[in-house]
Amino acid sequence: MPFILKKYEAVLGKKIQQYLLQDLKLEPKLSQKYISRARVFDENYKPFKISEIIRCKTIYIAEFEGHTRGLKPLLEFKEFALFDKPTNLMVHPISKNTKYSLLDEIRYHFGKNANLAHRIDAETSGLVMVCKNKKSEKELKDMFIEKKYKKSYLAIVEGKIDKKYKIDSFLEKEGKKIGVRMKAGQTGKESLTIIKPIKYNPKRDISLVEAIPYTGRQHQIRVHLYSIGHRILGDPIYGVDDETAEEYLCKKIDEKKRYEKTKSYRLWLHANYLEFNYNNTTYKLFSKNSEILREFNN
Repeated sequence: MPFILKKYEAVLGKKIQQYLLQDLKLEPKLSQKYISRARVFDENYKPFKISEIIRCKTIYIAEFEGHTRGLKPLLEFKEFALFDKPTNLMVHPISKNTKYSLLDEIRYHFGKNANLAHRIDAETSGLVMVCKNKKSEKELKDMFIEKKYKKSYLAIVEGKIDKKYKIDSFLEKEGKKIGVRMKAGQTGKESLTIIKPIKYNPKRDISLVEAIPYTGRQHQIRVHLYSIGHRILGDPIYGVDDETAEEYLCKKIDEKKRYEKTKSYRLWLHANYLEFNYNNTTYKLFSKNSEILREFNN
């Protein structure tokens, strides 16, 4: 389990926030996070509330402690590193019950101050940047927020794409049964994706394309490709019926049914390239893309 219950000697009569800040020397943001998420307990394992006075001799804190399943960094530099994330792996735990995520490997390899610079969907594979310390975390997160980078993806899509597309439709919530599903239209948030054809497989009627997102909207590449009639192979949300999408989101769909509905066991979208400038050095980084190429040529 990524969350380990650690035991500390308490200070009677002190407010819990003061104890975390002054005695355990935690940063204000982290101490607030621990309390608000009910991860600080008394000796009876009852969560502390904000401003509560300590009336016990022992404090327990559920702390995240990364473990490894053998995934190693693809590239490592002084201030940051990159992982080539496999499909079906969340980058961050969504609850105390999340048994494993990319953050486990990050903390295992680089310590408790290492963190993600950005996120990609669990089913999307490919490059994820990791900050090794708080200084690089702030600088690199700001870089992603301010869009000071170039990024591209590889995708396998249904049908033949033999020309370049510029897709600049607005994106908004679909507003139907599947709450996370987006749609392209005339209202919502501006979005832009460039699609470039790479190769066509006539035997399977699928195309390998490069997708370059100039904005970072939810499901942007998936929605844009679906909007021009080229669903990404294996997509369990777009181009399927509501029942299939809901079963997938609730983790109730088996592999056989998913394959029948989506024609694959995974989403074939891969974060393949990242270019940026950091400390006056320009980095142009590629992932390993052998799996997506094997699938396309199969």
